[in-house]
Amino acid sequence: MVEQHSNGLDAVFQALADPTRRSMLRRLAQEDLTIGELAAPLRMSLAGASKHVKMLERAQLIRRTVEGRTHVCRLNPESMTEAFEWMRFYQRFWTDRLDALERELLKTSRNHHAKPPRRHP
Repeated sequence: MVEQHSNGLDAVFQALADPTRRSMLRRLAQEDLTIGELAAPLRMSLAGASKHVKMLERAQLIRRTVEGRTHVCRLNPESMTEAFEWMRFYQRFWTDRLDALERELLKTSRNHHAKPPRRHP
């Protein structure tokens, strides 16, 4: 069970690691698009776009339906839930750490301003 959980998360982050795939996802968040429509602004071939779409499908970030000879892609946002939960855990960690750093910096700043400057003879 843990192996499956980890594989899904790995696939999502691997898919999101590529700027072309992130661009495709951003566009799919606006509307459903064909592979040709996904490829056009990226100036890539249908074969190249199809490879990226397959990676997004493996990560279950999108769903593809075939309508005749046309492949239509749709965003599947539910698949990002696991990734969000993983990042949320670390967000709490870093938020706590950054809050502690901010408190220390403010304390240091106050102490620095409270002391009169040293004068050298």
